[in-house]
Amino acid sequence: MMKRLSELTAGQEAVIHSFEKDEIFIKLMEMGCIPGESVRVEQVAPLGDPISIAVSGYHLSLRLNEAYSIFVETN
Repeated sequence: MMKRLSELTAGQEAVIHSFEKDEIFIKLMEMGCIPGESVRVEQVAPLGDPISIAVSGYHLSLRLNEAYSIFVETN
């Protein structure tokens, strides 16, 4: 099932599928968010923004608008 990364809750895992075509996708790819990579939402801030994800062997903090541009496939 296709979702946006920003729609996942803490503890959910998915695989990165694609990005929206905007200027941020190059930045995200440089940080290890590449299609086919597994991602897990580790924490969500109390007010919902930012979120902490585990990707490519490290933890990355993303704002919701950044996570919104990443499409993921969930089980």
